[in-house]
Amino acid sequence: MIDYIRGTIAELSPAQMIMECGGIGYELSISVTTYSAFNGMSEGKIFVIEVIREDAHLLYGFATKEERELFELLTSVSGVGPNTARMILSSLKPSDLINVIASGDDVSLTTIKGIGSKTAQRIIVDLKKKVRTVESLADESGAFASSGVNAEVADGAISALVMLGFQKNMSQKVVMQILKKSPGMSVEQVIKEGLRIL
Repeated sequence: MIDYIRGTIAELSPAQMIMECGGIGYELSISVTTYSAFNGMSEGKIFVIEVIREDAHLLYGFATKEERELFELLTSVSGVGPNTARMILSSLKPSDLINVIASGDDVSLTTIKGIGSKTAQRIIVDLKKKVRTVESLADESGAFASSGVNAEVADGAISALVMLGFQKNMSQKVVMQILKKSPGMSVEQVIKEGLRIL
């Protein structure tokens, strides 16, 4: 599975990006929100979801982990496919979409092309409790950045500790504690230190 691609932006349009990495051009379907984030840049890092169908292997790209997680949540709703999810994320910024779902505002969703009232209601019913977790993901990144901690190192170390079976809350606390003391540590060093503490 591809988590992200870092490389040169060979082509960029409001619906598609070609990211060149290691001599290979990856074609990614993107939202207008992601297009806006990368517009004017010559290189970058894009988070990826692979959609494998019988007739095609597709890559969807996202400027942030938050937008990628919302895409995954949207496509988990019956009747919402990848292209519909991309349309929703092109019409609403991730923070606005979270607010629309959390407040149960199905009318705002029906203004998006291809979203009827039944689909809008299903999105709200299925995702109302789940969007809070995405919001907390965005809050975490903001908390890392505002505390002067390297968010990329923190995210990497927390993900690794969670995969090793430790609770997310404990992992976050320990990683923050380690990086506040030693901000220059690499992901590997933070994980080793975290394993020693946990």
